Amino acid sequence: MKFVLLFGPQAVGKMTVGHELEKITNLKLFHNHMTIDLVSPFFDYGTKEGKRLVNLFRSEIFKEFAKSDSYGMIFTYVWAFNYEDDWNFVKKVCNVFEAEGADLYFVELESDLEVRLKRNTTPHRLAHKPTKRDIIWSEQDLKTSMDKYRLNSYEGEIKRENYLRINNTDLSPNEVANAIKEKFRL
Repeated sequence: MKFVLLFGPQAVGKMTVGHELEKITNLKLFHNHMTIDLVSPFFDYGTKEGKRLVNLFRSEIFKEFAKSDSYGMIFTYVWAFNYEDDWNFVKKVCNVFEAEGADLYFVELESDLEVRLKRNTTPHRLAHKPTKRDIIWSEQDLKTSMDKYRLNSYEGEIKRENYLRINNTDLSPNEVANAIKEKFRL
């Protein structure tokens, strides 16, 4: 079993790279909006109820998948490095997969703000993320989150053996997916 945690700021290309990586490996993509958008018609993600349900669904999917005979999973995540809760979430997810003997891979994406703002409006992103279709809100959220959250790690902060950081400002999703596949022999 393989577990690939694909993380970085909003609109950096996590889901799109995840789709490309899924095409060239036997990994299954579980992008973070699959649960957010499931819950959002009933509760905003920012509410106590919304967060509880999103975390419950994710937790149960992780537990069952980790026990399965599947090759592995890609999970995308916006990791706020300055929030202990996010560190605890990552640790908890890793523990679920490690308890079942999975190999873990951490892939961090980063790109320039201008590129992320363009990617925020791509048809692929909007097709897969209904809550991002309010472009004015989504763009504002992307910009203001930079003041509140640190969405890329400091150099040396990720201590995992299987860690790769990619600046994908000028790379296609396919190039990034192939680099990940090659680096970790997926």
